[in-house]
Amino acid sequence: MMAVLALSTQDIIKEFFEDTKLLGIVTTVKDYRFCWNLNEMLDLNFRVNHDLEIMLQRRKRKYFFSVYEYHEPNTSLCHYLYNNLYDGEYLLPEFKNLDFLWLMKNDTVTQYYLDQLKNLLQSIPDVQLVTELTNAKIKNKECLVF
Repeated sequence: MMAVLALSTQDIIKEFFEDTKLLGIVTTVKDYRFCWNLNEMLDLNFRVNHDLEIMLQRRKRKYFFSVYEYHEPNTSLCHYLYNNLYDGEYLLPEFKNLDFLWLMKNDTVTQYYLDQLKNLLQSIPDVQLVTELTNAKIKNKECLVF
């Protein structure tokens, strides 16, 4: 008799979100312009990563959500910027008011670092809102896992 192995998506999701921080951002500009602003004003190096692009199928259509990536030099901290809107559909429908989701993972992010980042983001002219999101608030966590 052969044993059947079941893959637990809950375990994968839990591991993915271990030691992560997440910010929600509202801005008036498109993703490529927002990333350019981040790179220029905050001296970052966000680049679109087509391998991480998220494809969701809803209402018999495919939706593609771009993910931008930045690895902080001399640390293991990775930053991922998710576009939350594509062609009228939301990556995370529970956050329809947010344009972008900024996920930080693979290293400890202190509250001080997070507060500094929020202040820097709020200083960008096109940014209207920056809010910290807790994992408990995210209903569709699996949509962020790559």
